[in-house]
Amino acid sequence: MRAEIIAVGTELSSGQTLDTNSSWLSQQLAGLGITTAFCTIVADDLHDLLTAMRVASQRVQLILLSGGLGPTQDDLTRDALAQALQEPLVEDAVALEQIRMFFASRGRPMPERNRVQALRPLSAELLPNPIGTAPGLFAKFGSVPVFALPGVPQELRRMYSEQVRPRLQQLGLTAGVTLYRKINTFGLGESAVEEKILDLTVRGRQPEVGITVSDAVVSLRIIARAPDQAAAQAQITATETIIRERLGTLVFGVESEELEDAVVQLLHQHKVTLATAESVTGGLVAHRVCRVPGASDYFRGGIVAYTDEVKHRELAVPWDLLQTCTAVSAPVAQAMADGVRRRFGVDLAVATTGFAGPTGGTPHDPIGTVYVALAHPQGTEVVRYVWSGERTEVMSRTARLALNLVRLHLLKTATT
Repeated sequence: MRAEIIAVGTELSSGQTLDTNSSWLSQQLAGLGITTAFCTIVADDLHDLLTAMRVASQRVQLILLSGGLGPTQDDLTRDALAQALQEPLVEDAVALEQIRMFFASRGRPMPERNRVQALRPLSAELLPNPIGTAPGLFAKFGSVPVFALPGVPQELRRMYSEQVRPRLQQLGLTAGVTLYRKINTFGLGESAVEEKILDLTVRGRQPEVGITVSDAVVSLRIIARAPDQAAAQAQITATETIIRERLGTLVFGVESEELEDAVVQLLHQHKVTLATAESVTGGLVAHRVCRVPGASDYFRGGIVAYTDEVKHRELAVPWDLLQTCTAVSAPVAQAMADGVRRRFGVDLAVATTGFAGPTGGTPHDPIGTVYVALAHPQGTEVVRYVWSGERTEVMSRTARLALNLVRLHLLKTATT
């Protein structure tokens, strides 16, 4: 069973709004064993929407539309569906009353324009929307079931759960189960990670393993298809075990977990306190730690030392060190980490300095060069890295590098 999701709206096709509905629907369909073969975005244009529906009906066995069911003149989904079915639009008395009651419950009369939302193609069925004014639509385009859902994510998700999923099951369109698992790594590039698991990423393997990269995080996506949940989960578990064995400490989390989640968990586990001294990252390391619930138990604070004067005054970095080595250097990064560790009286302190660009840099340390230092009871270690990318990318990736240095130290401490 292959499906196509058609997201309707000029705000989507113009890039002004991100299409999150298609991603969510794809995940839901996968749980029913239905593969989303195509995701199409169409502007608010009747001809283009009608064309997209006709093309979809020729290449998939299920169509889901999101958006275009509002009361305004640019909401064209119901009109396009009626033209596709070659049927007139008729007013549904039950739906009209539900829309009136929706406004009445809020102490307002129904605007006449909202009456259009009670229209449906003659053979179509309206799907109730208990939390909005836009009913959904269900029809058959030839032999292909078509579901039209509101574009508001909250309304779409509830309508899918209450109306679409049960109908898919009743129609016998579900076939088996597809499960996903995302494993997140940091510390090696995409190619280097794949070299360690080449036999897992080969085409045709079950379960399938794909690789994606985002802001220096390399994620492995396991896709398992099986007749039932238990069989699919068994595939996921076996492959995840192999990945973890081969990649070791490169793996820091799963699904939406970030490096800061792993760091805060380890701080709690080992009862270790942390502080930050940041130059190139401008407080980003501290920000990421602080957005994790419970971080305040072990994160003591940080200093953004963006200038030499602040590095000297707040972190006690010697003037002669700043003048002879410059602010972007291993000795200064070390002095920053040592200084903030003493000032806050913490177990661990991490410091960042570097050239984020677009100006700056030297022949030895070009734009993108960063130094990250970690001070701990046994001493202070410094790593140097040269990133490519824009200013914000250098800052974000350096923050991740700093967090990973803390994570790896805590993991190492736990095994010694």
